[in-house]
Amino acid sequence: MGFTPSFAESVADAQLPEVRAWSAGLETLSLDERLAWCWQEFGKSAAVGTSLQGAGLVILHRSRELGLDFPVFTVDTGLLFSETLTLKAQVEQRLGIQIESLHPEQTLAEQAAEYGAELWKRSPDLCCTLRKVLPLQKKLAELDVWITGLRREQGPTRSKVGILERYEFDRLREQYLLKFNPLAGWPRERVRAYLKAHNLPMNPLKSQGYTSIGCQPCTHKLPPDAANERAGRWTGFDKTECGIHTFLGENI
Repeated sequence: MGFTPSFAESVADAQLPEVRAWSAGLETLSLDERLAWCWQEFGKSAAVGTSLQGAGLVILHRSRELGLDFPVFTVDTGLLFSETLTLKAQVEQRLGIQIESLHPEQTLAEQAAEYGAELWKRSPDLCCTLRKVLPLQKKLAELDVWITGLRREQGPTRSKVGILERYEFDRLREQYLLKFNPLAGWPRERVRAYLKAHNLPMNPLKSQGYTSIGCQPCTHKLPPDAANERAGRWTGFDKTECGIHTFLGENI
């Protein structure tokens, strides 16, 4: 490949300058080479976390085509669109994989009893923390590498995403892992072209104006020419991220 960083020591001990150097090297590789590198170095201690958006489907398909058996998980908040749950089943059948569903500790009824009904309308940050961030935090503690579909083009908060990042997912315990974003530089049209070329199942909501799909109460349609793909999330709040990529830590 021409780029083969070695992780002789624990990933948790990897220092920021090293990770930045490795990330710069990965920028020169193709998607297939990046995925193969990750599998060679980490195997099943690296896992794909997906919300079943287009970029995540590209990663799952490419990995399957290359014979790279990364574990796969998704966060099921209990508030997902029915179309998203149907898509999960379709992807599992098409690719012959099992996608682990991570669930919050509280049911929606239990959350409403403690915090009041429809918490997302009053405190979306708290709702996201309870239903997304905390379940993910437990999962990340089991991994060395978290593989995501983050892309720089998705919006201002993601414009500087690196291929590889050192990520603090638990500040209290000072726990780190590597976050691997192999599609960081891909534009939206390249993702769409890949999905179409390989006839991969897609969420039908995409064709209805939903450019970024999360929980049903907090996801809205956008006009076709919208520059920020995530502008339809949490309309009316100064919020563009659920917290999965920001609350647990930061790209440091």
